[in-house]
Amino acid sequence: MTQNSCFTTWLRAHAKDESAIGDLARDVAADPDWPSRRRLSGQREYLEERGAIPAAVETLERAWDLYEARQER
Repeated sequence: MTQNSCFTTWLRAHAKDESAIGDLARDVAADPDWPSRRRLSGQREYLEERGAIPAAVETLERAWDLYEARQER
């Protein structure tokens, strides 16, 4: 499993969170076309191509930062 698909798994685990990351996680879990194997730049592009609001893109970037910080422990 690549780090990118591991990120998607990590993100989906937050689907019950009452936060912006939880909202994003629910959206990703419900999206059969989510590019789980693409890097952050590809996932950001995917959201932007689909007209995501800037806050959603910012949430994706914040989620990546949190994920990467946990990987460095």
